[in-house]
Amino acid sequence: MVLNLLFITTVIKSTFGVVTTGLWLIPLLLAAITYYRYDAVDPESRPLDQLNLWPEYDFIVVGSGSAGAVVANRLSEVRKWKVLLIEAGPDENEISDVPSLAAYLQLSKLDWAYKTEPSTKACLGMQNNRCNWPRGRVLGGSSVLNYMLYVRGNRHDYDHWAALGNPGWDYENVLHYFKKSEDNRNPYLSNSPYHGRGGLLTVQESPWHTPLVAAFVEAGTQLGYDNRDINGAQQAGFMIAQGTIRRGSRCSTAKAFLRPIRQRPNFHLSMNSHVTRVIIEPGTMRAQAVEFVKHGKVYRIAARREVILSAGAINTPQLMMLSGLGPRKHLEKHGIRVLQDLPVGENMQDHVGMGGLTFLVDKPVAIVQDRFNPTAVTFQYVLRERGPMTTLGGVEGLAFVHTPYSNRSIDWPDIQFHMAPASINSDNGARVKKVMGLKESVYQEVYHPIANKDSWTIMPLLLRPRSRGTVRLRSANPFHYPLINANYFDDPLDAKTLVEGAKIALRVAEAEVFKQFGSRLWRKPLPNCKQHKFLSDAYLECQVRTISMTIYHPCGTAKMGPSWDAEAVVDPRLRVYGVRGLRVIDASIMPTISSGNTNAPVIMIAEKGADLIKEDWLHNPEYKVKRQDSDSASDSISAASSNIYSNSNFTNSDSSNVTLTATAADSRTSS
Repeated sequence: MVLNLLFITTVIKSTFGVVTTGLWLIPLLLAAITYYRYDAVDPESRPLDQLNLWPEYDFIVVGSGSAGAVVANRLSEVRKWKVLLIEAGPDENEISDVPSLAAYLQLSKLDWAYKTEPSTKACLGMQNNRCNWPRGRVLGGSSVLNYMLYVRGNRHDYDHWAALGNPGWDYENVLHYFKKSEDNRNPYLSNSPYHGRGGLLTVQESPWHTPLVAAFVEAGTQLGYDNRDINGAQQAGFMIAQGTIRRGSRCSTAKAFLRPIRQRPNFHLSMNSHVTRVIIEPGTMRAQAVEFVKHGKVYRIAARREVILSAGAINTPQLMMLSGLGPRKHLEKHGIRVLQDLPVGENMQDHVGMGGLTFLVDKPVAIVQDRFNPTAVTFQYVLRERGPMTTLGGVEGLAFVHTPYSNRSIDWPDIQFHMAPASINSDNGARVKKVMGLKESVYQEVYHPIANKDSWTIMPLLLRPRSRGTVRLRSANPFHYPLINANYFDDPLDAKTLVEGAKIALRVAEAEVFKQFGSRLWRKPLPNCKQHKFLSDAYLECQVRTISMTIYHPCGTAKMGPSWDAEAVVDPRLRVYGVRGLRVIDASIMPTISSGNTNAPVIMIAEKGADLIKEDWLHNPEYKVKRQDSDSASDSISAASSNIYSNSNFTNSDSSNVTLTATAADSRTSS
């Protein structure tokens, strides 16, 4: 046990940098002891990394994030199906369980640590005009890095998906899948027809709040917005945030969906396994196997029925293009044989927000890092599962509001607010500015003068951007990071809508209820916006373009749509057009981004996607498996795997393969 404690403390210190003084060491050791003892007796303890893999599985799921963990759980419910889940990163660790330390996970080895390409329209206050794009490289994916906010989106989002030619994706159909996953423990929602109880994913409010969030909700009512469950009958309104936490700790999809199945005999998990491509046989256009590298060894594992890509909106399109599926000219540029010309990597959308709105208060009611006694705070968290360490990454309040650009005749707001009882200055520059990638000159001039002062913030974010970005290959090397062009504010109306959202945020902060705290706006202008009158539309737009912040919600890069939609990559059953035995089940398939945080919608997509697979393979007589002999199968995989990387020194592993007699409904011809 002593060795385990030393290891845990070393991980915390070296990986996350949070052990900076002797004062921190004692409470973190106590926390480590508690976690060690908890894991030792927990019947749902950590999943096992399978070292002895079978040569074939019925289903191979690539990516264990918000979608992949769910898919693997649901498919392995069918005992006769062998399921392999492949994850590029390691397991979660003790720090990832602590909700308030979410920022310390970003830029760590649990994060892909992507950056957008330089822009002249956005991210102007960030280093090299590039925004950081955190993505989870860990069991549980981005559900381990995110701020745990549980937001389903708006019913009109899903009705719109159905109207685009995707039957079965309307709100009435998807509500069932939201409720299926959910175990909502908020007492005031116990009888709500919009929420589920007894699901695998725990949802509840943080047990600790500052008085500022109550004022935020009250301010909303003063502006005419109700205090309501934004995941219920209507969305427009204000509320205290709900999050995916359990007993005061983060409830990632790994904890919710993978730990309970770790001993299923038909389920294998391979961690630290970097998938390099899907092997597709050109003659039959069937996904035959998955190739990945683990501990320096190359594996090729056959998929008897299907390969499911759940690697997220960045890695899924990258993997598809590496496998020969994507825009013809782009693949040919990198010397990749085109197996199917598809608009992979197009249609990328993200919720972009305006950071930096800071309000100072005279009373000690905000989160100021240097104020908290680490011993007391840690004891409160470990022993009582309460206290500041349970806060949802710092976000306490949510709101959905209408700007003049939205249609008020329907409940479909166009701006969301994240309210936090802290701001960029609250940690004295220790972490937040690094996570944002903020230029040092901007921080020093605007935020350093109020370092460690009590403050709070509202971040307005754009719910339905009109601009579209792209994901492209940097090269044909699967270990090279892709090129991410967020293309924020390519449509000028996006910036104008955020400006209107900022105006509403300022009205919220000016409400009578905040006067009890002496709340006032910090009026230090951004250095590159001084030419504009402070708080004018021109100034606010400059701030929107300067402190442009991703809300970590990229999606849409393998768009779902009917066969007549030229932009579609997958059909409404999530099958890749022109390829047999290959589906995409993650945020990539969203035709348009959902109106709110995307973790809950992605889990819903995974629940529904798993059901679609079960329907096809258990009830559709066209879905059959025909075995090949082992030698011919290995030869087939070897032949298919030789046509992408001519300079590859990968070697075949022992594997067997089967062919499908059924074709995924597809009216397009393969290239």
